[in-house]
Amino acid sequence: MKLTHWPLAGVAALLLTMQAQAADGQKIYAQGGANPAAMACGTCHGADAMGMAAAGFPRLAGISAGYTRKQLEDFRSGARSNPVMQPIAAALSDEEMDAVAAMLEARPTPVFASIGRAEKAEGVGPRLALRGAWERNIPECVACHGPAGIGVGESFPPLAGQSTQYLSAQLNAWRQGTRRNDPNDLMGHIARAMTDDEVQAVAEYFAGLEQKEVSQ
Repeated sequence: MKLTHWPLAGVAALLLTMQAQAADGQKIYAQGGANPAAMACGTCHGADAMGMAAAGFPRLAGISAGYTRKQLEDFRSGARSNPVMQPIAAALSDEEMDAVAAMLEARPTPVFASIGRAEKAEGVGPRLALRGAWERNIPECVACHGPAGIGVGESFPPLAGQSTQYLSAQLNAWRQGTRRNDPNDLMGHIARAMTDDEVQAVAEYFAGLEQKEVSQ
């Protein structure tokens, strides 16, 4: 009889641990880490983690914990250069990174209609997003980032709903080499093959995708 209770006790303990981690993540997000240099994430990314488009701060809500964790590590190591994020990431402990990444993954995320290669692609932005420019070795964005650029797993973050300012800044960072934190420099090769106008157009395309209404 006791043996049958152990699995339930284990599950309960796991749930309590997860709840504690979530609570810690929320506290770090809202108030900052134990090190005063790890300022509150919500200061720039918004109380709801939906970002601040006008300032170019990205949405973090709903993004894979694995992806967020890697970006924090890359900010800390300098593989991803950013004068604001580098000192913050350096001040966070591994445990704090895990907690805030898990909390952010659990936050509600925008929902977008599925848009893939079969859709019409008129204009520079839609054409690059949905068709690419294979004659210049530029694959379509949705090939890796999923239909409508909603993101795929821990390696390919969502593009849909991020701001034009943020998306164009990241493409330019890949082009300039200040961001170099993906395997085989895939994004670096793609971004360097794009023109200034193409960078702007594809950023505007994903930023402008309309969210779906979700019934309650």
